[in-house]
Amino acid sequence: MTWAYVLAAAIVVVAVVFVARPFLRDPAPRSDRLGELGPEERRRLGLVEERDRALDALRELEFDHRTGKVSDEDYRAQVGPLRRQAAQALKALETGNDGVDERGAPDIPRVP
Repeated sequence: MTWAYVLAAAIVVVAVVFVARPFLRDPAPRSDRLGELGPEERRRLGLVEERDRALDALRELEFDHRTGKVSDEDYRAQVGPLRRQAAQALKALETGNDGVDERGAPDIPRVP
């Protein structure tokens, strides 16, 4: 009976060491440098940033309108262009269109 406990304890210790081994090793990174983005990845990143800016501006405008900082007239004048800008960026991201014209400039109208 004692040998069974010793054998079970040995098996448990081996199993714990085997499972914990990847966590105990210090990982050696191949390189600490980030990969350079290609032109297509840069354009896509630009579209993602444009989408995020437009959606953030919409959220802020709606919040300001609800709290009374922006009048109804100003809200109506600003919400349309912001929605179009966000929609165009989302459409370009979803369709795979990079959203740039032939010069490489973003094809999304900017709202000041």
